[in-house]
Amino acid sequence: MDMLVGEQRGVALLTIMLLALILTVLGIAAINVSGWERRVAGMSATADASAAAAESCVGTSVNVIKQAIDSTISQFAFPAAVLSNAVPPGPVPVTNASTLFSEIKGQPLPSNAPSENNPDVPTGPSAAPNIVLNINNYTVAGDIDRMWAKQNVGSGGQSSAGYEGYGAGSQGGATYVYKVDCVATNVMTGATSRITAVYSCVLGGGGCEAKTFGP
Repeated sequence: MDMLVGEQRGVALLTIMLLALILTVLGIAAINVSGWERRVAGMSATADASAAAAESCVGTSVNVIKQAIDSTISQFAFPAAVLSNAVPPGPVPVTNASTLFSEIKGQPLPSNAPSENNPDVPTGPSAAPNIVLNINNYTVAGDIDRMWAKQNVGSGGQSSAGYEGYGAGSQGGATYVYKVDCVATNVMTGATSRITAVYSCVLGGGGCEAKTFGP
């Protein structure tokens, strides 16, 4: 009898130990899954924030394009409010404003580089970004390149070697196509998000629309 009781106690102890081991493993697994879910949620939130910062740069770039092609202040300069020395600061660096304006309008550049399909980039050792924004924990740099221009049907615009004169005094005006390239960089982690978009803009207040490509 004593031997049977001892065996039962041994089995009970073994069962308790096995249950404790199983519960420990399940607890560790639950902790690991919870931590993994938090990391995934954090990465997703970071990716969303960086994409939103880059998207903001795209929207700002399109607004700068519209202000340049519809500018009534001067044929050769941005409105002062978009420049970085304005109060509050605008998105266009003063040091790069004249070059960007020439690119947008299709005017000759001081460097003799092509004003259309210019090879400049928003980031890198020799980059001179056209747009600079600081959004929360992100520094955002943008590049605007004019790809081509076409005269709209029924317009009487003119162009010359010195400047783009499409749509001057005409009804039809011209359509300009631009590529906007924006890179958002997290100042804490160095992680980046890049968005490139193409917009078609109509001179004379016609606005800009995103272009899509594909079947």
